[in-house]
Amino acid sequence: MTNPPGLMISAPASGTGKTTVMLGLLRALAEDGLAVQPFKSGPDYIDPAFHLAASGRASFNIDSWAMDDGLIGAVAARGLDADLVLAEGSMGLYDGVATRGRAGFGSSAETAIRMGWPVVLVLDVGGQAQSAAAVALGFAQYAPELRLAGVILNRVASPRHERLARLGMDKAGIAVLGALPRRGDLVLPERHLGLIQAIEHPDVEGAIANYAAFLRDHVDLAAIRAAAARTPPPKPGDLPRPPAQRIALARDASFSFTYPHLLEGWRAAGAEILPFSPLNDEAPAADADLVWLPGGYPELHAGRIAAAERFRAGLASHAETRPVHGECGGYMALGTALIDKDGVRHRMAGLLGLVTSYEKRKFHLGYRRAVLKAAMPGFAVGRALRGHEFHYSTILEEPDAPLAEVFDADGAPVPETGSRRGTVTGTFFHMIAEETE
Repeated sequence: MTNPPGLMISAPASGTGKTTVMLGLLRALAEDGLAVQPFKSGPDYIDPAFHLAASGRASFNIDSWAMDDGLIGAVAARGLDADLVLAEGSMGLYDGVATRGRAGFGSSAETAIRMGWPVVLVLDVGGQAQSAAAVALGFAQYAPELRLAGVILNRVASPRHERLARLGMDKAGIAVLGALPRRGDLVLPERHLGLIQAIEHPDVEGAIANYAAFLRDHVDLAAIRAAAARTPPPKPGDLPRPPAQRIALARDASFSFTYPHLLEGWRAAGAEILPFSPLNDEAPAADADLVWLPGGYPELHAGRIAAAERFRAGLASHAETRPVHGECGGYMALGTALIDKDGVRHRMAGLLGLVTSYEKRKFHLGYRRAVLKAAMPGFAVGRALRGHEFHYSTILEEPDAPLAEVFDADGAPVPETGSRRGTVTGTFFHMIAEETE
């Protein structure tokens, strides 16, 4: 069996419009009757939810730094029944980490090469014309093993501007697959971690339908489909195993950052996922074996979390005898207090001593490798986990015992070690995979 034909939608940098292009293509091709499987290269929670809304199919992350070949193969197999694969890159096409990790540098180019996907480069041509071709040519030649299918010119100011940009591409021998006129309304709302979540968008269906109509008018969909390449699938390994049989999973606008491949692996192994909403003051299922609080935006809902008495009581009752784990925002919610951007202190669950603040924001971003100093749900002491950290909070107090030794992608130690107290554990990093080597 071979994979369906696929493409990577990427760009020279963030902010060039590749997500809008990705969503418009997903919806337009789905409207044409294709089963289009979306993927996201690298660590990201927000884009895959928009992919699902646009395509009707769950989107999965492929990460060449955190995942080994077997896991990449298992994730890629989620799309074997599709007619076409579209993957969205992260940051710029060649942007990755400085030091090679277990598998690679984590760039979108690396993912495209490994999967055999040609790249469609979304180019913001604002402020330039023929010069855009030099940019595209540099991207085409930087990695000879990567195939550039062509470019989509974005934010074109006029027909004359388009003609000049196309002349440059013709000279460089680069195919133009579309040219998108500048439109200020084709922008997704953002906040400090990137786009707002799909569930928070006031009219996500209308926005995606608008993108699809726009792409249909200005992009050669037949040429896009023809540019896709079919390659042998990587040999699949196993998806991540579940950390417990019955998992109470916090799931709402405040706690939504869970990787789809983790949930897919948990369910495939027979685990039961029992969703509950802390924002609606719901307690975790009383008969759950484990409570898992994902990351998200607790800082935006700190007052409601502080007032959620049933949630806190249920969490405390569970923690008396059974494990509770939190990642990033979930970790903050397990702490003693969270201070919002206005300096207001909000009571959290109090199962850990952690106190975090958004009054003075500090940016934490990067891949993480964690070697456990104590067991956490599903993983024994000494196991190594791979993931990433992405938040703006400042640690004011973290008095409990450290959960792990944590390192960045270059092997340098980082101070955010996570912590543990009794049955409760928490980390600032979001787990992607366990090391298997």
